[in-house]
Parts: sequence; structure tokens; C-alpha cells
Amino acid sequence: MEKTCLECGNKIYGRSDKKFCDDACRNAYNNRVNKDSKNLIRNTNNRLRKNYRILEALNPKHKTKASKSKLLEAGFDFNFFTSIYTTKAGAVYYFVYDQGYLPLEGDYFALVKRDR
Repeated sequence: MEKTCLECGNKIYGRSDKKFCDDACRNAYNNRVNKDSKNLIRNTNNRLRKNYRILEALNPKHKTKASKSKLLEAGFDFNFFTSIYTTKAGAVYYFVYDQGYLPLEGDYFALVKRDR
């Protein structure tokens, strides 16, 4: 029985369980198959990374205060965060990994870094 490459259709030589003729075809096939499902994940991770870098840059001492306009000017997107922490007093912190922010009065935010 002659097997053919799933990507280019050429005849496959070698092991009986091979699906591709070479690494280039294997990579091209997997990139094509995963392209659409990976875009959402890639875009979300890019936004999270950008938010993290912004919080990290604005909060070098691990506890500070910043205005909403300063965060927005840097490109921060408040729709992307990784977790929410509610204190016993009812304060709600939003975290991007270990960098967090707490909404304060007057369009200001307390920026914190969670110790782990």
C-alpha cells in the first residue's frame, strides 16, 4: 500500500506510520490546520502581555497610584485581565498575572504587585 503526504500528496518513504514526506510539509500542514483557532488565543495573549508590561512599567516599586488617562495613553485595555480578587472589605482588585490594579475614586488606580 502506497502512502501519500497529507500536505503535498507526494509518495512517502520510510516508516509505515509516517504522515508527511518531510518536516516542511508537516509544519505547513499543522500551521494551516491551526491557523483559525489560534488567532483568538494569540490576540488575547498579546493583549495580556501588553497590559502586563504597562502595569510593570508604571509600578516599579510594587505599590503606586496611576490615573486612568495615563494607563489608556500607554495602551492599557481594561477588558483583558487574568483574575479578580475581592478583599474581605469588598475591594475588587483586577490582576494581569501578578500585577494588579484597584479602581479608586476620581479615575485613579492603585497599582500593586502580588507576592507569591
